[in-house]
Amino acid sequence: MTIFRTRGLSLTLAPLIAAGLICLSSSLRAAEDTDPAAPKGAAVTVLKAQKSCFANIVEVSGTIIAREETQVRPERMGLKVAEVMVDAGDSVTAGQVLARLALPEGGQISVQAPVGGVISATTASVGAMASGKGEALFSIIARGEFDLVGMVPTRDIAKLQINQTARIKVIGAGEVDGKVRRLSTTVEPNSQLAQVFVGVTTNRRLLINSSGRAQIRTGQSCGVAVPLTAILYGTAGTVVQVVRRARVETRRVETGLMSAGQVEITSGLQEGDIVVARAGALLREGDPVRAVTASADAK
Repeated sequence: MTIFRTRGLSLTLAPLIAAGLICLSSSLRAAEDTDPAAPKGAAVTVLKAQKSCFANIVEVSGTIIAREETQVRPERMGLKVAEVMVDAGDSVTAGQVLARLALPEGGQISVQAPVGGVISATTASVGAMASGKGEALFSIIARGEFDLVGMVPTRDIAKLQINQTARIKVIGAGEVDGKVRRLSTTVEPNSQLAQVFVGVTTNRRLLINSSGRAQIRTGQSCGVAVPLTAILYGTAGTVVQVVRRARVETRRVETGLMSAGQVEITSGLQEGDIVVARAGALLREGDPVRAVTASADAK
């Protein structure tokens, strides 16, 4: 009889145990669904918005000119070139003999450089006539000094000051240093552009009228920054996607300066906010996501 009762009890408890296990399984699934730590949603690469400093740059495109060019001619008339000592492109010092001229009555006189610099052009050739009123025998770029002369919008001219440093890319000569040397006091009425002269500092030989582009540093601005890839531009304005409590939030932001793939955020974002590194239209407001922190190399 005892064996019969035990067996009957087992048959009675079996359905109850099964139902209990089903309820426990459902409860565990529900707990996982409500657990914010449980991984769910698409995996997205994120990074923290950090502070960064941006150089405020004004760009000027223009041409290279001689800052000061000296014309060299003989003081007398009726002379003939007997000997030429230098050619275009040569560097000369003040007082250096450039050529010798034959006098009509015999003998020779020397033509000397009134200033040191670089010979930019010459018409002197043996046997040619030289005159005090004709074409110059030599043109000298005084002290080898050059300027980049260009035009900038009126909104930028107010940012420029004398002696501000510049980095200049000259076609055929690479990058050279420079400083703002002179600013125009007037504006071209039709284009509303103003002229700026940037002095070039280099020992390299530059070609007159070659093109160049100067980046003039006018100051810097420091603030929160994110990569350009984190920015979305649309009809709703400029936005970034932030991950908060494992869900996507769309933040409208105002942008400032840009440098090396980083964008300054002037409003709408705080330092330390978790930002989607590559924002995309597939992510919507409120979407659940799994945040994966970007590596240092990915940044």
